[in-house]
Amino acid sequence: MYGEPALPPDFEWLPYVNPDAPGGGRIVFGEAGSFDSLNPHILRGRAPYGVGSYVFESLLGRNWDEPFTLYGLLAESVETPEDRSWVEFTLRPEAAFSDGTPVTVEDVLWSFETLGTQGHPRYRTAWTAVESAEATGPRSVRFTFNTADRELPLILGLRPILKKAQYEGLDFDQSGFGVVPIGSGPYVIGNYEAGRFIELDRDPDWWGRDLPFNRGQHNIGTIRYDYFGDGDVVFEAFKAGTIDSYRETNVVKWAEQYDFPAVTRGEIVQSRIPHERPSGIAGLVMNTRRDAFGDWRVREAMMNAFNFEFINGVLNGGEAPRITSYYSNSELGMRPGPAESRVADLLAPFAETLPPGTLEGYTLPVSDGSERNRAGIARALELMAEAGWTVQEGVMRNASGQPFTFEILLNQGATETQQIVDIFASALRRLGISPRITSVDSAQYEERTQEFEFDMAYYTRGLSLSPGNEQRLYWGSEAANQPGSRNWMGAKSEAIDAMIDEMLASETREDFVAAVRALDRVLTAGRYVIPIWHRPEGYLAHRSSLHFPDDLPIYGDWIGFQPDVWWVEE
Repeated sequence: MYGEPALPPDFEWLPYVNPDAPGGGRIVFGEAGSFDSLNPHILRGRAPYGVGSYVFESLLGRNWDEPFTLYGLLAESVETPEDRSWVEFTLRPEAAFSDGTPVTVEDVLWSFETLGTQGHPRYRTAWTAVESAEATGPRSVRFTFNTADRELPLILGLRPILKKAQYEGLDFDQSGFGVVPIGSGPYVIGNYEAGRFIELDRDPDWWGRDLPFNRGQHNIGTIRYDYFGDGDVVFEAFKAGTIDSYRETNVVKWAEQYDFPAVTRGEIVQSRIPHERPSGIAGLVMNTRRDAFGDWRVREAMMNAFNFEFINGVLNGGEAPRITSYYSNSELGMRPGPAESRVADLLAPFAETLPPGTLEGYTLPVSDGSERNRAGIARALELMAEAGWTVQEGVMRNASGQPFTFEILLNQGATETQQIVDIFASALRRLGISPRITSVDSAQYEERTQEFEFDMAYYTRGLSLSPGNEQRLYWGSEAANQPGSRNWMGAKSEAIDAMIDEMLASETREDFVAAVRALDRVLTAGRYVIPIWHRPEGYLAHRSSLHFPDDLPIYGDWIGFQPDVWWVEE
């Protein structure tokens, strides 16, 4: 995106892999919920995560130790002018699908258009920026853009390439099991039972196994995902030896509940994986499309009623650091106090419409840690009164006597989330508010959140060190009413849109960082999400036969780490 790639053209492997890792073996993961589709590229249905990640490939691939730089994968070369008004990819002659047929320019053109017009909404924004798409040679294809956006060549480079012939005569946007997809990636779909398990088997004839980019990656012979009713059952399955790896999110549980026999015998080991990625945002999102949360003062009242210090003490022993902004824990996060320098200049044109605290500085409410949270409850009452809500005969009502009530939507089996919400609901009752708490299965949860059919829900967005066009899908105005977008809060802000545009137009790293910090201020002061905690390091418990390299990527245990660079060795 900026400057030169960190690796030379003749690099032999990525810096965080073991190039001599043995191949074979298997790893079994446990997932809460189920799946009802094998198509990960559409809005309908729920497909297993691994299908999209390991069955399909893109033209370019990420080095997870370097933000904003991609290297050739299906493409042997990429060309783009200084203004990035077009990009041309040339396919490797050896690139092939798992059935042995070559990956062609026709497959690339069809994949881009089909994903951009019939695929999940996350693909559509970039496709609308493509003015023309054409073959320029037997192995080369060029995309010309109709808008100035320096990230577009990188975005197109990460689009999955599908086999056109497999979908001829079929409705691409239909979910289900009618098509077992053929990709060019390291794995093929093996045995599966709808909603219960799926196995991905490493393709012995994988065309890309000898590429320097792939050396030391995708070593494990079989990746299996078993599906369970809820998170507690997944952990019990791990303790019983049914699954091989478990990502822990609770620091108290990590310290106190890993004393079962497999751990004491040394069959299970606990690994802590540090990282340098942003905290992202996780917590309870408020849907501003609903009348209950259209007023920022009501959302701020919810922030004050949410007793983070007490909840953190109960569930984490007070050890988990709170998320203070969307990009906290990184250089991209907003700085404390008033906006300064380039950040202030970027926000100045929107001063009249910015949420309070954006320019002057905004910090989350802090309680005294006691369950009563007197100051927080008192401030919440003041804010609700300013917004036209007061407690009348023990119930929070407006001037017309209508009670203030809302629904909190949860994914069934999310035990920790349920515990958080139970404590929060208890505090709300002291405000005369009795929320309805609804738990639904994973399919219903996905369907309702994609259609924005909720008042408040548990929400998490992992954010990278290289944010770009996906930010429009996360919180851009156009995505606010687009089903399937990640703008669950319904944010519509000229300032947010302008900061995203500024990020995409930046030609220097310095301008880019300033734009992200400005965006972070608007999002945080918007009070859309009641944030909980983040993990500055990952907690992975796994079988002692599973290994990972000593050199870790800056993203730690994120995408591209497990099982990508792991191996099995008894």
